[in-house]
Amino acid sequence: MNDCIFCKIVNKEISSNIIFEDSKVLAFKDIKPATKIHYLIIPKEHISTINDLQKDNQDFDSDIWSHMTKTCLDIAKNENFADFGYKLQVNCNPGGGQEVYHIHIHLLSEYSALN
Repeated sequence: MNDCIFCKIVNKEISSNIIFEDSKVLAFKDIKPATKIHYLIIPKEHISTINDLQKDNQDFDSDIWSHMTKTCLDIAKNENFADFGYKLQVNCNPGGGQEVYHIHIHLLSEYSALN
């Protein structure tokens, strides 16, 4: 998708503060954090909304979805805030508050190493 900002981040056309990357997903710091920790986890493949994980009544693409959520857990554990607590947020379409049409999970926490 040529005009998708997240695709441009995946393709390294736009710089971002990447905290994790593998062959399927990319995780980076949100440029307008809503909490002390605010990361975005995105698939490298362009998928517009969570609704698009199921096309033409085919099975839900649980592989990419489970990989995205596992990445959230791994980041929370690796950055030592899993036990403190965190929230995962997914927005879908205008009524759900989605602003960028490339699925993403917001990983949010008020954790601070100084707590």
